[in-house]
Amino acid sequence: MVADGSPIRPVYLFAGGRSGGRKKQVNLITRMFAELGITSPKVAYCGAASGEDGNFFRFVSSELTAAGAGSVAHAVIARKGADLERAKSILEESDAVFMSGGDVEAGMEGLRAKDMIGFLATLHRGGKPFFGISAGAIMLAKMWVRWRDPDDDTTAELFPCLGFAPVICDTHDEDGGWEELRVALRLGGQGSYGYGLATGSGVRVFPDGRLEIMGGEVYEFVNRQGEVVFLGVKGIS
Repeated sequence: MVADGSPIRPVYLFAGGRSGGRKKQVNLITRMFAELGITSPKVAYCGAASGEDGNFFRFVSSELTAAGAGSVAHAVIARKGADLERAKSILEESDAVFMSGGDVEAGMEGLRAKDMIGFLATLHRGGKPFFGISAGAIMLAKMWVRWRDPDDDTTAELFPCLGFAPVICDTHDEDGGWEELRVALRLGGQGSYGYGLATGSGVRVFPDGRLEIMGGEVYEFVNRQGEVVFLGVKGIS
């Protein structure tokens, strides 16, 4: 239970990115496990965003184990013929649920097609910790942007994500100028805030939308009367 009496825990969002940020990422996840008070946690791995790729699962599992996870079990959801009852059992019995990187829209579609969004939301409301890296972090946030026609900027539109972290965020696009995040905020309307999590960074997001930086740099933006304004970079080394 968190300080305000709610069973809902903070959601942890990690940027991932280039290999140079991996050691920092592992250290931040180790801190997260300590903050949650979980020793050698059982982690349920949700790989919908990566097409449930086995090689990617094994790679990420090694990093989670290095961070202190006692075990990592693949809750296969998006694959054709997936055993959803087994996936639900893995998720329910876990100490924390991890959302993998990959493709945000494909990941959300995979969860939606298997009618798993409500199940995950119930776990979240019940106090199950959730964390994600890269696309998985974006999936845990409120919404993201897609283009019906990649060659036509006027076809950009928002689509809902899980919303467990009530923010809009992007990850490891500091070299690209956060273009997709800027589009998402423009479409989000007046007063929309967004956060760009630079490579190797991590944040905790509370149920009220309050965001605390755990490490690395976070770029902050806001929509002011239709113009997306860069507010600056905040960071903890």
